[in-house]
Amino acid sequence: MSTIKALKWRYATKKFATDKILANEKIDIIKEAFNLTATSFGLQTLKMFIISDKDIREQLVKHSFQQRQVVDASHLLVLCIQDDILDSDVDNLFNSVSNLRQTPENILEPFRRDLKVMMQSMTKIERQQWSTKQAYIALGNLMTVCAVEGIDACPMEGFLPEKYNDILNLKERNLKSVLLLPIGYRADDDQFATFRKVRKPIKDAVIIL
Repeated sequence: MSTIKALKWRYATKKFATDKILANEKIDIIKEAFNLTATSFGLQTLKMFIISDKDIREQLVKHSFQQRQVVDASHLLVLCIQDDILDSDVDNLFNSVSNLRQTPENILEPFRRDLKVMMQSMTKIERQQWSTKQAYIALGNLMTVCAVEGIDACPMEGFLPEKYNDILNLKERNLKSVLLLPIGYRADDDQFATFRKVRKPIKDAVIIL
């Protein structure tokens, strides 16, 4: 389907078909799309968990305000940020640029130094907030990719991150959960699938100068 048709087709799926599972090929597309998501400076201070295990997801439901999409969907995506951003993260980025593009270090060094200074000028909380903004970019990208691929999804902020962090052992990985995206296929009896999409007229949403 066309991009616009796909975006009109998508909605925040409230009820998933529990017997419909995404093919591995679809999951591979989701993984690639996440990794190709634009992030500021290309720093990629994010990780994504793809959870198919029903037992784990059943544990997470009660920490998601009993929203059954978490367990009824084919897979649950959990978007996480790094607990902090270190100089080594900046070095890893520029080392990759150097290796892949053969860019001389004398060209990269000022950018490497400036990015380190920028990150060091923030508090740890501010760095986490910066990373969280990148997670929202990834969420939006994944939602669009899902729509184009005919995959249903439901973006969610309504969960208890600390409980997720504990169950998924995120602290051991220096990660924090920030967003959820159950993905799969809508149930035939999800009444929300038939609701007309409510949006402002384009003339009220877009300003052309």
